Amino acid sequence: MEKSNKVSFPAQVLKPLEKYLKTEEKKLKVTKKELKKVDPFTSGNRGDDSSVDTDVAVDIQHDRAYAMKLQVSRSLVAVRKALTRIKLGKYGICVSCGKMIDTDRLAITPTADMCMECAKKAEKKLS
Repeated sequence: MEKSNKVSFPAQVLKPLEKYLKTEEKKLKVTKKELKKVDPFTSGNRGDDSSVDTDVAVDIQHDRAYAMKLQVSRSLVAVRKALTRIKLGKYGICVSCGKMIDTDRLAITPTADMCMECAKKAEKKLS
């Protein structure tokens, strides 16, 4: 007998979740654009001062903006994946083992795509 990976979350649960995720997606896009504006390497705000102190300050500002853009991009990908899983009827199913993700975990991290057990295993592999 083949196991179905389709979870039937009630519409009253999925609709607000989908709305929340779409709102987060919009916020993340705005944040990403704002970060691009403050990055001296992409915005042209490097100035004419070529002193060592200024160069170091510009590098630090760039590194900070880059790190933040990277995190925002990762969050944006996670939100988009969650929205796709909702559309496919696979939201709440662990992408690794196929088991249902605990609803408490989904309440805290709506973009979670792995159950705690698989997430811990994946984290151990990375460290």
